[in-house]
Amino acid sequence: MTESTSKKLSSSLAASAVMPMESMLEVKKREKNLYIGIPKEISFQENRVPLIPDAVALLVANGHEIVIEAGAGKTSNIEDSDYSDAGGRIVYTPEEVYKADIILKVAPPSKEELALMQPNQGLISILQVRLQNEEYLRQMSSKRITAIGYEYMQDDSGVYPIIQAMSEIVGSTCILIAAEYLSNAFNGKGELLGGVAGIPPTEVVIIGAGTVGEYAARAAIGLGASVKVFDNSIHRLRRLQNRLGRRIYTSTIVPNILLKELKNADVVIGALRSDTGITPVVVSADMVSEMRVGSVIIDVSIDEGGCFETSKATNHSQPVFRKYGVVHYCVPNIASRVSRTASTALSNIFTPILISIGEEGGIDEMLWKNSSVRRGVYMYKGAITNRHVAAFCKLPYKDLDLLMAARI
Repeated sequence: MTESTSKKLSSSLAASAVMPMESMLEVKKREKNLYIGIPKEISFQENRVPLIPDAVALLVANGHEIVIEAGAGKTSNIEDSDYSDAGGRIVYTPEEVYKADIILKVAPPSKEELALMQPNQGLISILQVRLQNEEYLRQMSSKRITAIGYEYMQDDSGVYPIIQAMSEIVGSTCILIAAEYLSNAFNGKGELLGGVAGIPPTEVVIIGAGTVGEYAARAAIGLGASVKVFDNSIHRLRRLQNRLGRRIYTSTIVPNILLKELKNADVVIGALRSDTGITPVVVSADMVSEMRVGSVIIDVSIDEGGCFETSKATNHSQPVFRKYGVVHYCVPNIASRVSRTASTALSNIFTPILISIGEEGGIDEMLWKNSSVRRGVYMYKGAITNRHVAAFCKLPYKDLDLLMAARI
């Protein structure tokens, strides 16, 4: 290359460097206005509601339409006028609610409610697969429903956000329930749960060192009780002590050691969970018979069979029974006892998800971005995408990622 040619090329490059260039602008997300329906819960003693009025106001401010069946919030002490003031539209039949594009519920839809659902609708609710069957899932599949079971939603740290929130509420609540049944108000033995100067503290035994056990321990310790926790996982016991920030009595579940503590316990909380969905019985009827008369058992695990041999499911109307003189509280849905708090916790999790669906332009687009919610999908446009659900109901399984990639 000659010197003159080199100079011409250099000046040409210099000139182009200062010339106006096209800039790349971010493509605006294709936002979508959502049409969300909240039916009144018809499941027995389900008192929670998935969105509170403040959340409805926020969603409406983002351009979304929310229809709420009249009376949906009544059992959480939320009036229809609270929702309408927030911008929600009150309707008076479930048929009107089920015209929405996305149905948001706490309990799974009943077979009657499934009949009202529209083709290609979105559903966010709990599934409770052990209460369902093949016919139930086939009915959903025939309508090509995309369904998210919030009990399966899991963040990248391994936490199930809604299960965690409900467990925190249940753990704290069960200690307050125990306090009621120790008092004279409910024909208890007339003791204060906790401790005061000059009086030995209440003995609380907690079986299970998960989230329920942790928050039960926090509440009991806060009231001044003596707390002892049993679990077969050393990791969970160590984690519990670290989170509490103090040393408490802990032990693996050894029958002789557990029986010794049960004999002196005033309150026993059963908070075990099993990967199989059936809680192992770790307290036999003979062990219960050696507990103090008037002591209180709260079996939080009753929705999976219970961890006490003497347990049998009760309800909020008739929550307790006595066996060997021991009070048994075996209500499966303890969170509904404090429904307004539980509803607020649900609403805090659902609201950002719904806003994200709108901002991303629909459920499909949001699922690509949000791995936590994607893990909760058990049905995508009629196809079963959760291996556990497919195996339990004996239906074909399809990989969600492949289905979404193919845009079926």
